[in-house]
Amino acid sequence: MANIKSQIKRNRQNEKRRLRNKAVKSELKTRAKRALEAAEAGDRERAEELLRLAQKRIDMAAAKGILHKNTAARRKARLTRRVRALLG
Repeated sequence: MANIKSQIKRNRQNEKRRLRNKAVKSELKTRAKRALEAAEAGDRERAEELLRLAQKRIDMAAAKGILHKNTAARRKARLTRRVRALLG
């Protein structure tokens, strides 16, 4: 445990941020999974709506610095490619 006041505060801040980032990353995975499940079921309209929402959340995470912009672009591209392939 740190003895310096500023480092104790920094540790508290880092823990809060870690938990917030973890929640956002978990949400990204869930939204991507839902879009893929809808595409597998053949529900084109719902799959495209869920894909759009997943892409929006990925962009928001990149804007907040939770994901690097290139990582966000790669995830969006891969997800879009998978959904389009399943829908045919």
